[in-house]
Amino acid sequence: MNSLSRRIFGDSSRELSKQSMKAVNMLKAEPFYRQPDVVNYYPRHVQTGILMQKLRKYGLYRDEHEDFKEEMHRLRVMRGKVAPKKGEGKGKTRGK
Repeated sequence: MNSLSRRIFGDSSRELSKQSMKAVNMLKAEPFYRQPDVVNYYPRHVQTGILMQKLRKYGLYRDEHEDFKEEMHRLRVMRGKVAPKKGEGKGKTRGK
């Protein structure tokens, strides 16, 4: 009866060694890619960054470092210090 009960409920039908039991338990356990504590181990930096960019575009979040970088780029454009677009550089005027 004990043997039949073990077969029905998915246990091993005979006594197993410690190593074999460890293998059975590993195969019985849920895989790592389905365990939430393994999958969600690191914070979601990429999704958070995209969210912050959208909020900044809508005007709901102010990123001072990004504002500073944009201002520096704007000033470089005003002084004419930006790289030319592809096809508009010195090679175009030289007449290869």
